[in-house]
This record gives sequence, C-alpha cells and structure tokens, in this order.
Amino acid sequence: MEVESSKRIEKTHTKPKNIWEDFFKDKTHGGHRYSSEEFLAMEAREKLFHLDGGKTLLDFGCGSAELLTYYAPEYEQLVGVDFSSSMLDEASKRIRERKCINIDLILANHETLWEKLDTSFDRITAAGVIQYLTFQEIDAFIANASKHLNRGGKIVFFDILDPRLYPLWKLGVFAPNAGLLKAVYRVGCDFRNSVFATLKNRPRNVYGFSHNPYKFQEIANKHGFEMRYVQSMYYEYKYHAIMSRA
Repeated sequence: MEVESSKRIEKTHTKPKNIWEDFFKDKTHGGHRYSSEEFLAMEAREKLFHLDGGKTLLDFGCGSAELLTYYAPEYEQLVGVDFSSSMLDEASKRIRERKCINIDLILANHETLWEKLDTSFDRITAAGVIQYLTFQEIDAFIANASKHLNRGGKIVFFDILDPRLYPLWKLGVFAPNAGLLKAVYRVGCDFRNSVFATLKNRPRNVYGFSHNPYKFQEIANKHGFEMRYVQSMYYEYKYHAIMSRA
C-alpha cells in the first residue's frame, strides 16, 4: 500500500512537468502580450530596471530570446536556457541576426540546468516561466540558483500569475468593454476549453499556476533571501519577485 501511494504521489508531481514540456516542444515564440519589437523593447526596459545592473546574467526559460537580445547590450556575458529545442532554434536565429556575440544557449529544464553550468552569475532571472513550476520545484530552483549566484547578486522572477488578480482578468474585469454578459461568456468559454484540453491530455490552463506572493516570500526567506514584489507594468494580473541576499 505504501509503495502504491508513493507511486501515485510521484505521478501527480511529474505529470504537470511532462505536460508542459510536451506543450512547448514545438513552440517558436513566447507568450508576450504583443509581438512587435516596439513592445518587446518597452517590456525589456522595465525588466532591466528591476534587474538593476550586474555584469553576467542567466535567463531561464529564455524562449526565442525576444527579451534576451534586448538585455545583451547591458551585460558582458549572458546565458539563455530553455527546454524547448524549437524555441532555442529561433533564439539562435535572432541572436545571429542581432549580432549578440555575448549570448550562449543551453538546452535544459529546471532540474538538468545546474549540472551544465560551470560558472556563477550576478543575475538569475526568468520571465513568464515560474508559473509552470510547482512550489516544490520553485523551492528547489531557488536552492540551486543560490549556489550559482555571485556575491551581491539577485534572483528576479518576472510576470508571475497573481491569484488575487488573475481570476478577475479571466473574467474580463480589466478589459475596456467589461460587463456581466462578457464575464458569463468568458466563464463558458473557459469551461469548454478546459474540457477539450482534458480530453486531449493538454494543459487545462496554458497560463500555468498562480502563486501567492507571500508563499513565494516564505520560500525566499528560507534560503536566506529578502524578497519584495512589485506589480508588472504591462500585465495587470502579474507581479515580479525580486530577491537579494538578506
């Protein structure tokens, strides 16, 4: 009975990760609100403000390097990491086109990354990625990241789904044409999409998990970090978690 229970728990924890890896395996672009270079440049400037310096940077979940190439002029050396080979193919093209010779790419996930690193960084960041990890995986990620963080370094997670605001966003509360009928329609569409996704063994919510910032803060404190969180400038239902050594 105990063995069976352990297997059931293991299956429960590994299934989301496998689903996400399968979901993103053939994707070629990140989930930014707009894909124009003008918007990407503005988003990158906001994130660079919160990154606040440093000479070396690790970007986990870099996707097709849409933000990473905008970070490049501000850093001496950058490493982009993603578990999607199709994303990294696009990242390579973008890096070559923009002549960013200070960027290296690594194919890895949140567990296999650390054994592939032989250096440490001033900044370790992830944008729009952490919501695809459970709190247990986030705990392990911060523990591993802290071992590869230089003195005075920071870990910065961008665009985390806020459980207090995300449900309102799904109902269309922040939309210009918000209203009761629109909210009911969105609930119906969301239910229909969830059913179809379950039948096809796909994620019921492609945006991932929402994470309470106070729980995030507990994990950060556990590993010796002070954390503050700020509202995302371009995504009203998301926040940034900025961690520095206590």
